[in-house]
Amino acid sequence: MKSVFITGANGLLGTNLTHALIDGGFNVYALIRKENSYKGKRSGNLKLITMDLWGDYSYLLKKTEIVVHMAADSSTNKINYSDYETINYKATKRLFDLAKANGVKRFIYISTANTIGYGDLKNPGTENSPVTGPFNQLFYAQSKIKAERYLLRNRKGIDLRILNPTFMIGPFDSKPSSGIIVKMTLGKRWVFYPPGGKNFVPVKDVVQAIINSFESGKSGEKYLIAGENLSYKAFFKRLRKISGEKQIHFQLSKTLLFFFGYLGDIMRSSGIKTSLSSVNAEILCIKNFYCNQKSITELGMNYSSLNIAIKEAVDYFERGK
Repeated sequence: MKSVFITGANGLLGTNLTHALIDGGFNVYALIRKENSYKGKRSGNLKLITMDLWGDYSYLLKKTEIVVHMAADSSTNKINYSDYETINYKATKRLFDLAKANGVKRFIYISTANTIGYGDLKNPGTENSPVTGPFNQLFYAQSKIKAERYLLRNRKGIDLRILNPTFMIGPFDSKPSSGIIVKMTLGKRWVFYPPGGKNFVPVKDVVQAIINSFESGKSGEKYLIAGENLSYKAFFKRLRKISGEKQIHFQLSKTLLFFFGYLGDIMRSSGIKTSLSSVNAEILCIKNFYCNQKSITELGMNYSSLNIAIKEAVDYFERGK
């Protein structure tokens, strides 16, 4: 029975991964800051460790064969790069160095597709695509890129896999994080969506990619974990059909989005935390699409239906009302 040390167990991906690992018979050490923040199921082979990333968890790493590091600050409202670097780079570096020092065999780092250049439907972004604007202006992406580079430079002595999921959809998004795109439409008569689009992936596919990477893949490689490339218009239309909501949809204009984006820039320059910014507005106006072929070939991925993931997310939020 393999032992796996994971961080971020209380998030969307973390909860779904924890379920899969305990169902698969793994011994799981899950690092969480507050025990009541974990809303998933419990098991005898799951040990919740109440500790932050700066704690003394070396004794657990000595018992561990695999580390899956998911914990990150992906918020969109912080003003300074240093706000992201502490968790996304410095804490990752510390965990990685401790894992190596304590004999961990494999380190799985969950990064983001934002560190990889996007494409369009005809030529979607691949792992070889360098990140470009506007994503290279995001402090979140910059901090994750810095972490990736450190891991790749210092991977001697440990097997390393970097997984780069796109926008995850599924159940158990208790915060919620990415699932807010589903939750915010439920029970609403009017739904407004931006003109861009993105790649949507079932969270359970990301879980499967992580588990597959325990045995598959190549050390020092990055893997895009990507599902369907959809415009926001197409996504919200599909969400409306699956949820059975009677809604009227309206596309927001680029002019309006950039107006609020520049308003957010002014607020940020005054020290006010807000998710509004011209960079975030630009991201909402582009279609950032990705290719998943490398994960299919090297990780043995067989992607599932996004419709099922949407339905599971809808059911989860409906039960939580």
